[in-house]
Amino acid sequence: MKKPLVAIVGKPNVGKSTFFNKIAGEKISIVEDIPGVTRDRIFANAEWCGYSFQIVDTGGLDFNKEDEINKRIIEQANLAIDLADVIVFFVDGKEGLTSQDMEVANHLRRAKAPKIVAVNKLDNYEREKAYEFYELGLGEPIPISAEQSKGIGDLLDEIVKNIKKIEKNDETEDIKIAIVGKPNAGKSSITNRLLGEDRVVVSSVAGTTRDAIDSPFRWNNKDYCLIDTAGLRRKSKIEPDSIERYSVIRSLNAIERCDVALLVIDADAGITEQDVRIAGLIHEQGKPSVIVVNKWDLIENSEEKRKAFEKQFEIDLAFMKYYVTIYVSSLTGQRVSKIMEMVDYVLSNAKREIPMALFNNVLTNAISVTEPPSKNGKRLKIIFGKQVSTCPPTFNIYCNNSALVENSYIRYIENSLRRAFDFKGTPIKVQFKNKNED
Repeated sequence: MKKPLVAIVGKPNVGKSTFFNKIAGEKISIVEDIPGVTRDRIFANAEWCGYSFQIVDTGGLDFNKEDEINKRIIEQANLAIDLADVIVFFVDGKEGLTSQDMEVANHLRRAKAPKIVAVNKLDNYEREKAYEFYELGLGEPIPISAEQSKGIGDLLDEIVKNIKKIEKNDETEDIKIAIVGKPNAGKSSITNRLLGEDRVVVSSVAGTTRDAIDSPFRWNNKDYCLIDTAGLRRKSKIEPDSIERYSVIRSLNAIERCDVALLVIDADAGITEQDVRIAGLIHEQGKPSVIVVNKWDLIENSEEKRKAFEKQFEIDLAFMKYYVTIYVSSLTGQRVSKIMEMVDYVLSNAKREIPMALFNNVLTNAISVTEPPSKNGKRLKIIFGKQVSTCPPTFNIYCNNSALVENSYIRYIENSLRRAFDFKGTPIKVQFKNKNED
């Protein structure tokens, strides 16, 4: 069963993201004292008094700006408002009621969902300062201080009054897909294509996405969550105290917590050093992945160019020869629908379990072809092996002395496993241990 959705809206810089992070239990949204930091809808799961729901943070609503980015922020907020089961309208209690607040209130009147006015930044909990917000005509204002965690319980009580309770056994864990790559490679456009709607801001301006944005959706009767991330630039180009630095941290965290990573590469720009670095980050985290070469509509002599790309991948991604690729266009939709099939394929390989007897047969055959190495007259003797985990598939091989193992032999065993079983798209780990080790 789908969880109820609670949308957090308001003008810029009223503390929406601070509240969002408090409720989500971690710093998901970037919080800075700069209007317009949050641009997209950002989702998180939340729970209060046995009620489970999703909260969505939105960009600040400013109807007086007419630039492209602001228009998209309003579009995103409107989508959140339309989908919401409850709308929490944030205002600034320190600043008091403003014409901007009235504009947002008038905008919200069209929405069918119940609305709750949260008067934020009342650090001393001065309830009387909330009274003037009755003028908004949206019911009783609730005084809170998101920063000081005051009044949050009262606000959550009011939220859960307006949603249905979902039993735990009705909830399903979604498959998390991180979409990563350099700035302006088309990550957000691919996200929107996969979701079937414009759920994240897309602009020709590099760096439009600042947060790692979770977007739940359903495909082929399964639940997924796309994590659109900020473009990853080289460290030397990022200011130490900039908002971009925090965005990069979110992107790296997205790789850590995902089940599958999509590395988006700009076909027009070709494969760059930064693309290879990002691939290395995915590999180091042990995540299954798909390399998505985007903007393929811009490429002439596409078959010849694809072969050139594959040759370059063989050289640049020699450390992860298990890679799989797909060539798409987020603009035209070319082959984008195949991405989810590839996601399921590499994830199933990452979850593959090899029976112990079958694994040892492959191991025995590998040893018979190339015997284990020796050092100083002592030869490595392999006793048996077994798979100990998945995601990534991890194999322990027990021997007489693990100090005798050479990296080249570990690679040989890994290659033998890959020839015997389909592990395309996922790293695997081969670990040699002394016979008495766990």
